[in-house]
Amino acid sequence: MVSEKDLKDLIAQVLKGMESENKIEEVIEKVTEEVKGCKKDLENLKDITEMEIKDMMEIENPENPEELMKYKKKTPARVGISRAGTRYTTNTMLRFRADHASAIDAVFTDVPEEFLEKNNLFTVQTKCSSKDEYITRPDLGRKISDEGVKILEEKCKKNPTVEVYVSDGLSSTAIEANIEDTLPALMNGLKSYGIDVGTPFFVKYGRVGAADHVSEILGAEVTCVLIGERPGLATAESMSAYITYKGYVGIPEAKRTVISNIHRNGTPAAEAGAHVAHVIKKILDAKASGQDLKL
Repeated sequence: MVSEKDLKDLIAQVLKGMESENKIEEVIEKVTEEVKGCKKDLENLKDITEMEIKDMMEIENPENPEELMKYKKKTPARVGISRAGTRYTTNTMLRFRADHASAIDAVFTDVPEEFLEKNNLFTVQTKCSSKDEYITRPDLGRKISDEGVKILEEKCKKNPTVEVYVSDGLSSTAIEANIEDTLPALMNGLKSYGIDVGTPFFVKYGRVGAADHVSEILGAEVTCVLIGERPGLATAESMSAYITYKGYVGIPEAKRTVISNIHRNGTPAAEAGAHVAHVIKKILDAKASGQDLKL
């Protein structure tokens, strides 16, 4: 945001030589007051995303409001929205754009380094060099970079029974929202079963398929990646756990077991961690995952 000092300097430069000093000061004072008024308006602006869509009544004078709200609470979809003629109402359109912006932010922002350090996760990167390349080259997101391979070989336990790691995927927001509760619950659950667990870490610009490369690098019997899912207009915080028994590069997608919709309005983070640990125990007992696993 432009500071008041920068704004004053800019105005002074524009008016310099054109008006008297008194006129310049008058204009500066007027603009400064306008800026202060705008800042005050922004501070008092209501956050339209504070209320869940399923809790909002957008239709004026519905015939049966109780049944409508009962229906809305069963889905995060945009049902019962309002319109003015053939167009959405202002509030409906603004909420749509706000949720769309949240989805875009989830894809294009990175998980903060401070967050990863707080959760004791060191970082390795795939062969993608940027977020743009990650989006346009899914194949590069499935392979750990040469430098990343060296880091994993140096820092991680070799041949663990289960390797658990975290990846941004298509939603960094989902990682920030869930990992602090999901990862500890998962690790503690596995340890309570007496299962040997590897060293957790974070993969930047990772696709689900990167888990297969990780399996080969570390020699894990089972690999589980906690990864951000593609955000939608209902939530940008959804995370999934993809679990593979004896993964290898090129393994069919049908060999994976997935637990999805890990977020506050789906499966809560801590509960999901415990559930994933239970599923991994079943995978180890059955020595199979994906379609080969009968749960």
